[in-house]
Amino acid sequence: MTPFSFFRLDFSGEGIPPCLIDNFHAGDMRGGFTKYFEKDIYRANGIPFQLNETFISTSAKNVIRGLHFQLHEPQAKLVSVLYGRAYDVIVDLRPDSRTFKKWQAVELSGENHRALYVPRGFAHGFASLEDGTMMMYQCEGAYDKPSDTGVRFDDPDIGIDWPVSPDEAIHSERDMSLMSLSEYMRDSMRA
Repeated sequence: MTPFSFFRLDFSGEGIPPCLIDNFHAGDMRGGFTKYFEKDIYRANGIPFQLNETFISTSAKNVIRGLHFQLHEPQAKLVSVLYGRAYDVIVDLRPDSRTFKKWQAVELSGENHRALYVPRGFAHGFASLEDGTMMMYQCEGAYDKPSDTGVRFDDPDIGIDWPVSPDEAIHSERDMSLMSLSEYMRDSMRA
């Protein structure tokens, strides 16, 4: 049995920083049990998360999704992988932050039972490392469809080192038409 553990990621700025979370997990010969969220434990560790919605995506190997966010009233997110493996990426898009444009990646998997807390002001994306990778998103705040957008995953001003080669990567048309970081700077997120 492993209790929750919280590891703050190295980003500056105001507000709650991103956090890698080892979720509560117990397992034996029958299988396992994982708790992905408990309000009081999160609050005691500086994350006053209020769940609004939960959804799941399933991705083939080599799919890259992102980098997504909402311009107006962005959602904070807890992301986890229920099955498979993902190279999960966050980017600080707060223009006044000392870590603006900094990105960090962690591996989330159905085996490591980890979650990543993505605060408001950050973009999120991932590369699926296995077929059938199932990602769970728990979101705080109402979804604002009109301002749902993102920055391209391959923007050179961010420079993410993806583990999938460009000729093997699979993308949606929407993600291929997302804005550049310089376009984002003309109308940045407002939390």
